[in-house]
Amino acid sequence: MPSNELTPNSMLASILIPTYNGARRIRHCLDSLLTQMAGRDIEILVIDDGSKDDTAKIVGSYPGVRLITQANAGPASARNRGAREARGRILLFTDDDCVPMPDWLDAMLAPFQDLEVVGAKGIYRTHQKSLAARFVQMEYEDKYRLMAGLPTIDFIDTYSAGFLRDRFQEMNGYDTSFPVACAEDIELSYRMSARGWKMKFVPAAIVYHTHPATLSGYLKKKYKFAFWRVLAVRKNPGKGVKDSHTPQIMKLQLLFAPVLLLAIAFDLFVKWRFSLSAIVIAAFLLSTVPFALRAFRKDPVVGILSPFLLAARSCAQILGVAGGMIYAARNSSRQQAIGVR
Repeated sequence: MPSNELTPNSMLASILIPTYNGARRIRHCLDSLLTQMAGRDIEILVIDDGSKDDTAKIVGSYPGVRLITQANAGPASARNRGAREARGRILLFTDDDCVPMPDWLDAMLAPFQDLEVVGAKGIYRTHQKSLAARFVQMEYEDKYRLMAGLPTIDFIDTYSAGFLRDRFQEMNGYDTSFPVACAEDIELSYRMSARGWKMKFVPAAIVYHTHPATLSGYLKKKYKFAFWRVLAVRKNPGKGVKDSHTPQIMKLQLLFAPVLLLAIAFDLFVKWRFSLSAIVIAAFLLSTVPFALRAFRKDPVVGILSPFLLAARSCAQILGVAGGMIYAARNSSRQQAIGVR
């Protein structure tokens, strides 16, 4: 007698939302998604990664939303747990602080009509008015501009992500050696790209999100991203040269702080006819002009201030890279020591 139990791939898609202490955030995400679910062969899974607030109670008040609980193990582990228990052929990921637009689900599913597509990525927007948040949004839009003209991408962030479940499982999901929500999603898409798999950028798949609202919060986030990106690139060395998400000029700007320090030292000890530090500053400012002009057309204040914000960003990023390299080297030494024993 045939079983009525749902099995993996028996549904069209599963929407997976990892959360940790998300009681204050997750309602907006679930409310938005549930309005898109009517009549669809799709499920929503919330993976509670050891929350200590009322997350489970709030999620439990939503009929039809599956709640999975586990001891705190990090976002990569939570997403992998959801993928193992999902029944959908397609896995769609978003975060508990994201609010998908009403047509997000349709937009995310559309690329998978092409049987060669294994992954898809949407975009961020924000309603925030602070200078830092507006600048962050301009940064994202500059990267989206880069991705929009590419036939395939190699960079899928989990705030608006989709994968064929079988391919996701074939890659063993997200790398749980990343203890925080940073770069584990990028590392997975790097690995998928290395296999030549087709992934698509979907600018119509929009989620609203809260960016850092202050300059200090923004710089801390840039440090964190750069720190953990080192580990992702270390595992996928070819992506250190180029990926579909990072403008090449950003990598040159990252060298601004150390090169400027060397130039200042040169000017102090070598009596040259020209100021080398002034040349370095001028070259950096020249490199910011294209971004500043694009930003100015949309937001004149951000455009005018962007050279200074980009300089601050490069300083935070180079510190993050240095910290990430030290962490990776120590971690490698620790693993080698364990192996020797």
